[in-house]
Amino acid sequence: MKNKKLNYRQTLCGLGLLSIMITAQAEVLVILPETGPLARASNSIKLGISTAYQAMGSKTVLKFVNTDQKSISAVLKQNINKQTQMIIGPLGRTDVEEVIKFSPKIPVLALNEVTLKHPNVVQFSLSKNDDAAALIDTIERDGVNKLYILQQPENIQESKAFFNALSEQFQGQIQIVNSVPVKMVKSEGLLLLGNYAWISQLKKLPVQNLYMQAVAVEDSQPLPKGMKFCDVPSLYISEWNDVLKAYQQSPTTMAYQRLYAFGGDAWQITQSYITQPQMKNLDFKGRTGKIHIENNRIDREPMCFVSTGKGLAIA
Repeated sequence: MKNKKLNYRQTLCGLGLLSIMITAQAEVLVILPETGPLARASNSIKLGISTAYQAMGSKTVLKFVNTDQKSISAVLKQNINKQTQMIIGPLGRTDVEEVIKFSPKIPVLALNEVTLKHPNVVQFSLSKNDDAAALIDTIERDGVNKLYILQQPENIQESKAFFNALSEQFQGQIQIVNSVPVKMVKSEGLLLLGNYAWISQLKKLPVQNLYMQAVAVEDSQPLPKGMKFCDVPSLYISEWNDVLKAYQQSPTTMAYQRLYAFGGDAWQITQSYITQPQMKNLDFKGRTGKIHIENNRIDREPMCFVSTGKGLAIA
């Protein structure tokens, strides 16, 4: 009788171990370049994914695959197996298009946006359209219907995508200027498109209805009083320890800190799809802004801030 009990217990232990092994084998495939021109951005995103993964106590195995100079379809064929629950990546637009043409049967969280669509491919990015839309909301709440835009000559190409997005969405009048306007009325505003060094040397800036693109922000550097911008909230609000941990592991500029936050939100979205396979809608306060998912479409709303002269406040 004792032997039977022992065998029974051994069987239960064996079944439990088998269950653990099967669960442990479930994986998420992360397909990002480890070398090449996108490697630095990719490594920042991967660190953001990893620190969020650890902070959320996730158990699903992460499998990282280098996609540099590889066919994405070949990478998918070689690495997708029965345990693959979801895919994060790729990053480059042409690679995202290739994934869509591959017509994957499992969910994919692509880390860029293209015009092609597929029901199993959800597209997520730090889109300039989202950044522009958030700033326009702030501008319109300020009662501005005429916006002067002053651009740093050397940075016109760099700010082109943001300028185009804002021009397409803003319902008021836009006027390009070559210097800071001498006088503005209450319904007028000034948008500065340039880097921090250029903005900091401008004289006689208005303290009302003054705006800039978030890329001009630099760590621990003061901004002109009244300046408003919209950005990834986790860079200014210490609510996400995983983003801070990523920075502590690898200190870097704000441009790549944004990618730590992006990777963290990418993992939280992925985790939600894994735990709720039939999920249609999701809202959460993300590291990169308010995240709204509806029918596999992701909208992101960055947070807007204003310089008080002594620090930053939520606009």
